[in-house]
Amino acid sequence: MLSTLISHPIYLFVALLVILPLASGIGVYCLNRKGNLDEETLKDFSIVQAATLTLLALLIGFSFSVAVNRYDQRKDCESEEANAIGTEYLRTDLLSAANTSTAREQLKKYLDLRISWYQLTDREELAQVDKKTAAIQNDLWQTMKNEASLSTTPVTALAISGMNDVINTQGYTQAAWIKRFPVSAWVLLITIAVFCNILIGYGSHSRKSNKVYLFILPVMIATSLTLVADISSPRGGLILIEPQNLILLKQSLQ
Repeated sequence: MLSTLISHPIYLFVALLVILPLASGIGVYCLNRKGNLDEETLKDFSIVQAATLTLLALLIGFSFSVAVNRYDQRKDCESEEANAIGTEYLRTDLLSAANTSTAREQLKKYLDLRISWYQLTDREELAQVDKKTAAIQNDLWQTMKNEASLSTTPVTALAISGMNDVINTQGYTQAAWIKRFPVSAWVLLITIAVFCNILIGYGSHSRKSNKVYLFILPVMIATSLTLVADISSPRGGLILIEPQNLILLKQSLQ
């Protein structure tokens, strides 16, 4: 359930907008049952409340930093893929005439598949693209093997090394997109956020503050956590990675 919410940040935002104000309401209800805090107890309570809010702010800030770093890593992987494919396309000139033509056609098809992989969100379509990508990688490697059987010069080795880079960068990209925030970390963040809102409701009612403030913090926390989830979600959020370098490469090859 939580993993589904994390993969679709808009659902997480709606869920938090329900859970967090409810937690504030629980805080108000608990104080109504217990009675208002005396002045001395209220001072101690304020210290605990401030420390808990500070902890939540630090955790959200740290999570945001990690999410942005992983987003940048995915973008770097996309540019590395484009560089590897473009370099190998040029190195196919070093192959025999027949293998040059074959390798270039295969690389163009491979490039189209990689662009589709970045743009698709449907799991079934992605699975089909992954199968086609694996098949064409085998075809590309077979072309290199055919060339190696004809000639084993350093020039041929350079082209084969470039094809190896093409395949490796796809694997690095796959690994970067699989890296996600652990569900246990999200459980910790949301749990602390809930306790913070309970404390806010508890303290706000004790001080007889305006009840409007009970909804400000939940909205801010929900927005912050949703932003972290959006950046961390490669396909389910609004902040997506466009394969700009791959698209530019395709245009240059045409």
